[in-house]
Amino acid sequence: MLVPARVSLVCISGLLLFGQAACNVVPYPVYRQSQLHAMHLSQQNQAMAGENSALQQQFAESQQQLGIANQRLDNLKSGLSQMQQHNLGLIDKLKNSRNPLGRDTSRRLLDLSGKYKNFEFDPETGVSKFHSDILFDVGSDRVKPDGLRLLQEFASIMNQGDAGNLKILVVGHTDDRRIAHNSTRRVHPTNWHLSTNRANSVVLLLSKNGIQQSRLGAAGYSMHQPVVANSNDRSRQMNRRVEIYVLAPDAAMAGRWSDRFHRN
Repeated sequence: MLVPARVSLVCISGLLLFGQAACNVVPYPVYRQSQLHAMHLSQQNQAMAGENSALQQQFAESQQQLGIANQRLDNLKSGLSQMQQHNLGLIDKLKNSRNPLGRDTSRRLLDLSGKYKNFEFDPETGVSKFHSDILFDVGSDRVKPDGLRLLQEFASIMNQGDAGNLKILVVGHTDDRRIAHNSTRRVHPTNWHLSTNRANSVVLLLSKNGIQQSRLGAAGYSMHQPVVANSNDRSRQMNRRVEIYVLAPDAAMAGRWSDRFHRN
C-alpha cells in the first residue's frame, strides 16, 4: 500500500508543479490539423495566383482583339458612310435623269399604278414608289398580302422586254418618329434598321419572283430623305415609303466600296 500511495503523491505533485505549463501545450492532433489547414490555404493561394495570371493574360488578349474589332468597325462605318453618299448621289442623278425604260414597260407600270392606289410610277424618271401602307404594317418589315401581289406583278413586268436586263435599286424610307414599342425595337432598334430591313424584304421578294439577284441592290435612309416635312400624320404617311430606281445594265450600285468591305 505504501508504493501506490507514494506514486499517486508524486503524480499529484507533478500536476501541481507543471499544470500551468501543460495548459499552454497544444495537443498534437490539433497542431497537425492546423498544419494541414495552413498547407491547404497555401495551395489555394498558389492556384488563385495562377488563375489570376491566366485571367490577366486573357484580358490583355481580349483587349487586343477588341481593338482590332473596333478598328474594323470604324473602317466598316467609314465605308458605309461613303457608300451611302455614293447611293445618294446616284439617286439624285436618277431623279434628274430620263426614264431608262422603254415605252411598253412604262405603259405597263402606269397601268399598274392605276390598279394599286398606293403605288406610283413616274414616267419621266422611271422611279416606282410604294407607299408603306400597301407593303407593311406599322413597325414591320413583313410584306402584306396586297403588297405581295403588287410585287409579283411588278417583278413580272421588270422581267420582260427591254426591262429584263436593267438593274434595280430598292430604297427604304421612314418618317421622323422613333421606334416606340419594345417588341418592335427588338427587331428594328432604329429607323435605320427598319428602312434597310424593309428594302431587304422587297429585294428578297423580287428575287423570289424571278428577278436575278445580280440585278438587285438595297439601301435604307431612315428618316433623312423625306418627300415632305414631317408635320402631321398625312405627311408622315407619305414619307414612309419604298422607292425602286431602275439603272442601266452596267451601273455599279455599290462599286468599289463592296470590295473594301470584303477586305475588312
